[in-house]
Amino acid sequence: MLILMLLGHGQVQGQSAVTGKVVASDGSGGLPGVSILVEGTQTGVLTDGNGQYSIPTKNTDKLVFSYVGYVPQTITVGNRSEINVTLEADVKTLSEMVVVGYGTARKRDVTGAVSSVKAEDFNRGIINSPEQLLQGKVAGVNVVSASGEPGSNQSITIRGPGGVRTGSTPLFVIDGLALDNSGTGGAINPLNFLNPQDIESIDVLKDASATAIYGSRGANGVILITTKKGKSGTSSLTYSSSLGISTLARALPVFTADEFRKNVKEIGGALEDFGGNTDWQKEVMRTAYTQNHNLTLGGGADKLTYYASLGVQKQQGILKNSDLDRYTGRINVTQKFWEDRLVVDVNLNATQTKNKRPPIGSMLGGAIATNPTIPAYDADGEPSRYESGTNPLVTMALQKDILTNNRIIGSISPSLRILDGLVYKLNYGIDNSNSTRDLQSLSSTVPQQDGRLETINTYNTNSLIENYLTYTKEIGAHSFSALVGHSYQKIFLQGRSYSINKFPITNVEPIYNPGLGQELTLANNKPTGYALRNELQSFFSRVNYQYKDKYLVTATVRADGSSKFGANNKYGVFPSFALGWRLSEEDFLKTSSAVSNLKLRAGWGQTGNQEIPSKITQPLFTSQVSAGTSYPLTPTGPFPAGTTFSRLANPNIQWEVSTQSNIGLDFGFLNGALSGSIDYFNKVTSDILLEVIPSDPVQPAGSFWTNVADMQIRNQGLEMELNYRFVKPSGITYNVGGNITFIKNVVTNSPYSVIPSGSASGAGLTSATINGYISGEPIGTFFLREFTGFDEKGLSTFKDANGDGIVSDKDRVAMGTALPKMQYNFFGNVAYKGFDLNVNFNGVSGNKVYDNTENANFFKLRLSKSLNTTPAALEFPEESINNAAPVSSRYLKDGSFLRLNNMSLGYNINTTALGLSKWVSSARLSVTGQNLFLITSYDGYDPEVNTDRTINGITSYGIDYLSYPKARTVIFGLNVTF
Repeated sequence: MLILMLLGHGQVQGQSAVTGKVVASDGSGGLPGVSILVEGTQTGVLTDGNGQYSIPTKNTDKLVFSYVGYVPQTITVGNRSEINVTLEADVKTLSEMVVVGYGTARKRDVTGAVSSVKAEDFNRGIINSPEQLLQGKVAGVNVVSASGEPGSNQSITIRGPGGVRTGSTPLFVIDGLALDNSGTGGAINPLNFLNPQDIESIDVLKDASATAIYGSRGANGVILITTKKGKSGTSSLTYSSSLGISTLARALPVFTADEFRKNVKEIGGALEDFGGNTDWQKEVMRTAYTQNHNLTLGGGADKLTYYASLGVQKQQGILKNSDLDRYTGRINVTQKFWEDRLVVDVNLNATQTKNKRPPIGSMLGGAIATNPTIPAYDADGEPSRYESGTNPLVTMALQKDILTNNRIIGSISPSLRILDGLVYKLNYGIDNSNSTRDLQSLSSTVPQQDGRLETINTYNTNSLIENYLTYTKEIGAHSFSALVGHSYQKIFLQGRSYSINKFPITNVEPIYNPGLGQELTLANNKPTGYALRNELQSFFSRVNYQYKDKYLVTATVRADGSSKFGANNKYGVFPSFALGWRLSEEDFLKTSSAVSNLKLRAGWGQTGNQEIPSKITQPLFTSQVSAGTSYPLTPTGPFPAGTTFSRLANPNIQWEVSTQSNIGLDFGFLNGALSGSIDYFNKVTSDILLEVIPSDPVQPAGSFWTNVADMQIRNQGLEMELNYRFVKPSGITYNVGGNITFIKNVVTNSPYSVIPSGSASGAGLTSATINGYISGEPIGTFFLREFTGFDEKGLSTFKDANGDGIVSDKDRVAMGTALPKMQYNFFGNVAYKGFDLNVNFNGVSGNKVYDNTENANFFKLRLSKSLNTTPAALEFPEESINNAAPVSSRYLKDGSFLRLNNMSLGYNINTTALGLSKWVSSARLSVTGQNLFLITSYDGYDPEVNTDRTINGITSYGIDYLSYPKARTVIFGLNVTF
């Protein structure tokens, strides 16, 4: 039956009907549902089940034939009454290339769990690092924007965390250069050096069969970033600019001055009334502006292509005196020689970032707790100063933290085709960064403090050289490729710090003249420093085999040697293999027009983790004068320095190993319009590396590093991705999709009752354990006493969990985890006549957050002392004003949320219709909203938090303590290509 979707009102005079049939180029017959549109009108039809169509036209009309998965065609009608069309398969869609490590592969041929996100699908808005581009885009990848501070660190895990002291950050590889996870100084994200405008695609390797080619560094997954390159035969100049306006998304509901006066009196507190009416959160916050300017040039001829860019981003944080400036430059060049047998790729990126930070913790702490009756400014318009009160604005003016980082990354990668199918490639790259961080405190009489300047210099050099051969061959129905190579990487880290105290009160800041400092004693200003060198040597190989383009095999092995391990276990061997079966190529499905892709995958493999401190296999001695190291040799006189072991040698420490199995199904229906994947994974980390206290109390050192026998961390889960895209005859195109991940994390066979990972902050709370690693529970499990209410005196009571009649720390119990059990994301976009609308949502559930901010600030005792709180302090009328607020389940809250991450409305200007196409090939206007709304029961600034409350190098999870609030942002953008 012919399906007509005529949007007009029948034929008009001078029109005649054109009929025909639309078929696929592969000989599979007529294509049903092909959109045929009269160009420039709303008249259109769809082909019927046999590919037949009929449409009213005029001789001058042009017909546009489009179908998902095929290259569209535009045909002028002329005097024809019958037009038959053959649509060619869109090679870009059906044979999309993904980066798989040391090469690329067609997505249809990949046997591992690999996801690829292209530039057009990235998140939009103010983006400082690649992780933000990915948030919500890939199943199994959890990106936590732990802070709203410009340039702050992003927490990212792939299929759950798996280490204790080795971290869970994946390996980042940019244009073939594996980065070092070490920071580059300060508290900002080391990946901020990369301009998001320069990124072409991001490929995520999730399972061991995909990551094993990176062996020792693939245990936490691998993220491959490919930057843009020029295209031959073209020449373009693009300028893009945007202005972002950011405001505080959610304020904490602290009392106003009138509410404060009333509530302090009602609970019988000692009211200090300074007569003012100040909203301190508004005083320390601001409407922040972000400017972003990018200029790119690209193009090339037959033998030479180039891409170059210059970028400037100047971002204000919503907290006053918080700024991030980034200046980037990049050039990528590809040159071909010797009849294209030799191809040389050169990539060079230079970045300077300058981060200015106020004293965030003390400013926020002051903003939510300072007495709101204190006036913010005095009669002269200056921040008011009180002997008995604290003004957060004064704190802000006295403290400054400035970090300047210069980073250059360059690589050269020549590849030589020695014989047909045999290619040799050299990859040499270097990543060099140096930073200067100045921590300045100005001298002051009210509040009284001596001035101080501390300067920290950090140097980080990472060099990599790799040589590998790739051989590909096809013999009849058989095809295979083999890779063998060698890699050597050297990382050098160095830091130095200097300080000086007691500056006079002058108009010259210490940062500009350290010589004004008056105290250089070793007790307070002893220079410090460190230097580390890590080396990795690797041998790797991979074989891919295909039979009849439907049976796929991949096998990989990599041997890694690391200077971080002792002589007895320096090398580790990491194998993997995977199988694939393209069912859609079988005869029983190949003729089906409903199934365009159906591939079953299964893989197993092992990867390693060496992200531990350097030199831990070597002994360490300490020489000092102290009660533990010295004893008198004579009746009188000074004690001599004593030498003791700080660390014992352990040459038997070996690699932490992650063993992962994966079963997956990739599918595409309706000629690729509906596509997706389902993956089940099981990742087990063993040989856990940990610093422990000896069981024998008589030891020369207080702790030692070891692999904990039998202890394991298991991540087990299910991932699903789904995407649907369609083109209507009217010209409307839309795309909807999403992904969801169910994940279960558990620690097993731990010999310790708890390995603390997160501790509390605040007066009376410091160092109290909040969460940790507990056998039989997930990572990040909260280990707390259960709050049960109040006794007759109004003091807190807690459950006697062990029944011994005494309430103590022994009554702490597992009470949920900071890790979400479910991550979900969904998106949609629609486009029509130059307009397009994109929306992206992301959310998590099953996780909890410990509100350390409320625990430390919002309870009745503080309100009674004229410190501001929220209504949470008055939640229990029976609570005494003398009741303390120790760490307990009282402050443990649900951390689930759903966020509209970003929404963008854009318009592509028709430069041809305006007569500008000779000079301007394209122009686009857009407006983007970021963090537009949030649905959550959490009453802090934001539930997506992870304040760094690390204990002994073990990462903390789900603790909120004076976290930098997130902003709600609107961005106006312009993009013009000449």
